[in-house]
Formats: sequence, structure tokens, C-alpha cells
Amino acid sequence: MPSAAYDWIAGALETIHRAQWYRSPQALVGLPGPVVERHGQRVLNFASNDYLGLAGDPRLQAAAIAAVNDYGTGSTGSRLITGDRNLHRQLEQAIAQLKQTDDAIVFSAGYLANLGTIAALVGSRDLVLSDRYNHSSLINGAKLSGATFLEYGHCDLTDLQTLLEQHRPHHRRCLILTDTVFSMDGDLAPLPELLDLADRFAAMVLVDEAHSTGVFGATGAGCVESLGCTGRAIVQIGTLSKALGSLGGYVAGSAELIDFLRNRAATWIYSTGLSPADTAAALAAIQIVRAEPDRRDRLWRNVANLQRQLQQWLQSLPSTLQNRPAPYRLLPSASPILCLQGPDPATIVRLGRSLTEHGIWAGAIRPPTVPTSRLRFTLMASHEPAQIDRLVAAIDAVVRNVDHAAP
Repeated sequence: MPSAAYDWIAGALETIHRAQWYRSPQALVGLPGPVVERHGQRVLNFASNDYLGLAGDPRLQAAAIAAVNDYGTGSTGSRLITGDRNLHRQLEQAIAQLKQTDDAIVFSAGYLANLGTIAALVGSRDLVLSDRYNHSSLINGAKLSGATFLEYGHCDLTDLQTLLEQHRPHHRRCLILTDTVFSMDGDLAPLPELLDLADRFAAMVLVDEAHSTGVFGATGAGCVESLGCTGRAIVQIGTLSKALGSLGGYVAGSAELIDFLRNRAATWIYSTGLSPADTAAALAAIQIVRAEPDRRDRLWRNVANLQRQLQQWLQSLPSTLQNRPAPYRLLPSASPILCLQGPDPATIVRLGRSLTEHGIWAGAIRPPTVPTSRLRFTLMASHEPAQIDRLVAAIDAVVRNVDHAAP
């Protein structure tokens, strides 16, 4: 029976529509890759987190199929009851080897890994300091913990030090949270300096390597490796759903940390274990990451190619398109996430739609998600140089056309 108690939902949806914040899923047909079919249109995909192009790799598919044949489709329960399989432990050991830590623990989602780990490490008597641009899972994990929660300016170690000086003496434990690669900008956390600061104030550090695992470092271990921080006391969290082409999350660290989380992380204790197919696919992906460093080389060549072409294109723009309070510019990035800032939200939305008409799928990101409006492009190892050329040509066409047509 309808109930007036739910009438507010329609009004809330109307508010979302009026603010142009309404979102809906974008269904794809077929395998993931640099070219996908969406709404009956084949488009170049510059919106995916499949950095190494593994989500459609036949070896991951074969591993997943074999696991289903051996173990079935579901884990049937939490890992502490009926949901534990040998595959889970093999994956955890492979993650620990990749991350060069004592041990690792696998969660059913990266979001669950952050929520459960943060809430297990700190509570109402503790302090959490979080980078202002951190992912939602880090922020919500901190709030769920009940700890005092404060944000410091994005990658601003001076601000972080000030907060530590003011608040650290009044709390039992302190946990500093940061992404290593920030997903909406592509820049990196100043991890070595942040760890030095944490040591001075006896603070724990939790880093989210979601966008760096498999991508950064000599072995693909992530930013902790590439920034020279391997072996330092860090809680490393990441996902299996981006460069590793599967699903799930992990925590890697000391043996004591992992054992503690098995006993205190509610989102692991009370959640069904990762499915056999996802577990086996992630395990196959880690093996490929370690055996095929040329994939990362191809990815970074593509990143450099697009950065170079966008910079050249920006220099070619006429002054009539750049003489504005917020001109087009390429935001600083050291990752496969490249963002082209535009003049205003309305223009960015029009540009995103026009790019789709040109057969390009990219993110049109605007406030309140980010402070400035931008087109967001993510590169994959499987992109061909000609596809990057086509992207830049489409950007040039839509910017010149949309800007002239703008009111």
C-alpha cells in the first residue's frame, strides 16, 4: 500500500534534477576495452579505470570460468563460517608479495575495505585527519568510526602539521588518511614527507592505492613502491576492480595488522567472501602484472602522448577562446588520469555531450564533485596512438564549435 511517509522521495528527486545532479547507469554491450558499445553507439572509451586493459583479457576469463567449475558461483557465507576457499588465501599471499608486506586480507569491495579498516583502527577517543580530496569511502569510514574527524588542505603538509600540533595531544590514537592517486585530479600525495610527519606525532597512516596498484612502481606495486616508501609502517588499501580487472578490495600490511582486522573489521567478518570467479580473476591479473611490465610501459607512453598533444593543442587555441576568467588548461597530473579544465559547468556539460556525438566517451565533471569544471580522461595500455589522435581532434572540434555556440 502507498504510504505518505515516502512522499518526500519524489521531491528529493526533483531537486536533484533541477540541480542537474541526476545520474543513471550507462549500460555497455560486450567486453570492456578501448572501444565499447553504449546506447547502440560504438565509442572510444576514455572513461574507464581498466588501466592495463585486463578486464577483458581471456586469461582472466579462463581463470574465472575454471574457478566457477571448481568452487561454484558463490562463496555461500562469510570467510569465518562457510565462505573461505583456498583461492582466497592464494590471492592474499599474492597481494602481499606484490605489495612487499607481511600479509594481506581480501574484502568483497574496496569501499568495504576502507569502511571496515578505519572503523577497526580508531574510535571515539581518537583523531582522524583526512586530505580534503579523499575518496568517499575514506571520509565515510572516518565518520563511521566515531573518531574526531578533521580535513586538511589538499596535499598541504603545513596545514596537516598545524592540525597535528593542535589536536594530536588530546587523543589516544591518530590516523592520517590519504589517497595516493587522487581520482578526480590525477595528482599524487606527498607520501614520503607525510610519513615523516606522521612519525613525529606517532600517527598511523592509511593510504588508498586504488588508482595506483598495478600502474605505478617497478613491479606494479603502486605509489608506495614508486615513491620509495616500501617497508615503512603503512596501512595499504586498494581495489581489485581497476587495473586488476576484477572485483573486491584488499588491505596489506604487517602480520599483526592483518590478524587484527580478521577479528575486528566488521565489513569482513559479516560479509560473504569474495566470489570464486572474482578471486581467481584477480589472482590471474596479479600474475600478469608481475610477468608483463611492458603493459605499464605502453600505458605510460599513452599518458605522455596525450599530455604532449593536449599541451600543443592548448598553445594553438585562439585568444578569443582563452581570454576568460577560467581558461582551458591541463590540470597537473602524474597519473593516467588527465583533466582538461573548462570555463564553467554549463560549457563542460555541452562539451561532454558533443564528444559523445563525435564517438568519444569521457567524463564531464563539475562542482560539487570537484572545485572546478573539467573533462576527465583516463588512459589504458590498450589504447592505440591513432585513438589518442582521434580524441585530441574531437576535443579541438567540439571546443571551437561549442564555445562559439555558447550563449
